[in-house]
Amino acid sequence: MTENSKSDAPRSPLMMNRKQTALVVIDVQEKLLPLIDNHVLCCWNIGRLAQGCRLLEIPVVTTEQYPAGLGNTIASLSSLLQDAGSPFLEKTMFSVRELASVFEQLKESGIQNLILTGVESHVCIMQSALDLMSQGFDVFLPVDAISSRYQVDHETALCRLETSGATLVTTEMVLFELCVGSDSPEFKGISQLVKEEPPEENRAADQEA
Repeated sequence: MTENSKSDAPRSPLMMNRKQTALVVIDVQEKLLPLIDNHVLCCWNIGRLAQGCRLLEIPVVTTEQYPAGLGNTIASLSSLLQDAGSPFLEKTMFSVRELASVFEQLKESGIQNLILTGVESHVCIMQSALDLMSQGFDVFLPVDAISSRYQVDHETALCRLETSGATLVTTEMVLFELCVGSDSPEFKGISQLVKEEPPEENRAADQEA
């Protein structure tokens, strides 16, 4: 089944599709994550995206910033990312520009759209997004799957990135956009991911607000 199988009209090029999209998980590491604002919800959403990409056979790439100092990707996400077939790539530069050959391979395989997740919004995410856009990629940022230590940095980074050409989305938006329709063989699995309850910590915070 193709993504346009139920319609003769072409699908908007502004939307992601599974054949031209990859997920990038940036620096969700053991020593950094506890300092990050709303990190429980952020990691939960990254996990749902990783599982969705596994279902949809979308490539996933994971980076780790100086793991000798900041530790490895947190265990709960590491297992999901391994299931999704992700390599774990070490870097010292804040931007993934250091891993240019990896992204060149993705481009050569037909990948045009990159979903960036992880931390921190105003450092590694922002610098990576700007570099990747300069290389011709379309960058999508699930705002509930990236974060910083301080909200002002996160919000300012999102403003700068949006005005620079990145597209702001949410985890649920990404999952449904890549699934395309309820007739997709993967719809049941995607629907289950969407129906998951958020972590207890975030439900309690919502009730207090």
